[in-house]
Amino acid sequence: MSLTEARFHDLVDSTQEKLEDIFDDSGLDVDLENSAGVLTVKFENGSQLIFSRQEPLRQLWLAARSGGFHFDFNEEDNNWQCDSSDELLSEMLARLVLEQAGADLDFDEI
Repeated sequence: MSLTEARFHDLVDSTQEKLEDIFDDSGLDVDLENSAGVLTVKFENGSQLIFSRQEPLRQLWLAARSGGFHFDFNEEDNNWQCDSSDELLSEMLARLVLEQAGADLDFDEI
């Protein structure tokens, strides 16, 4: 079943707010910018994570140093899953933040 536009926006907004909270509470030296539905996380070393909503596809997209990833929301499991690998957003973020910033953060609440 496809997400409604309103539900999709609520999910992305909620996910981005949780991400901001996790990074704010992490103690990492990061710059967070949320503008027009795009959340950019800039690490001290210059690398970035960029989260954007793709409304027509009802996907959350993530750009990282290692590539671009597209996530669909799984209503049954209440999580974001990569459309190419089925990796959960929370798992991928833990791996990417470790790779890009050397920090071990917990993204399980996403």
